[in-house]
Amino acid sequence: MNKQKAFTLIELMVAVVIAGILAAIAYPSYQESVRKSRRADVEGVLLNLANSMERHFTEFNTYCDVAAGGTAVTNCGATAAGATAIGDTGTPSIFTIPNEIARFYTVTISAVTNIDATAKKAGGYTLQAQPIAGGPQAIDRCGRLTLTHTGAKSSQFLTEAECW
Repeated sequence: MNKQKAFTLIELMVAVVIAGILAAIAYPSYQESVRKSRRADVEGVLLNLANSMERHFTEFNTYCDVAAGGTAVTNCGATAAGATAIGDTGTPSIFTIPNEIARFYTVTISAVTNIDATAKKAGGYTLQAQPIAGGPQAIDRCGRLTLTHTGAKSSQFLTEAECW
């Protein structure tokens, strides 16, 4: 009698179960690694935007008008009931957000503070990277990332050490 050299159904099922268990462990880890990589990319963009803000300050002695297309904003950075002037916040005009970042995060200037409204000299800024709702980064464990003019870094949910 000739013996066939093949797998039995039981052996095949055991191999499938083992492969399924490995995939169930590896795929979430892979997804978290991809989110962490995208987070590192947007952190680099925030730092580059901060460099652009500092170059703008060097040229114009103000952080004002960087989100308003370089046009003058009345009472730049002035606050009314705790809100900053609209023209001072939003998408930066002095820095282009790369498309590979814009697919996952909305990068904005979220605040410009003012020292002297009449002299139009702003004292600082806050940059923000918000994961796009419904996108793959929306479930990132760090959430929104912020960077201030002093270099202070923070995240919405975890500490600076865990996210930056």
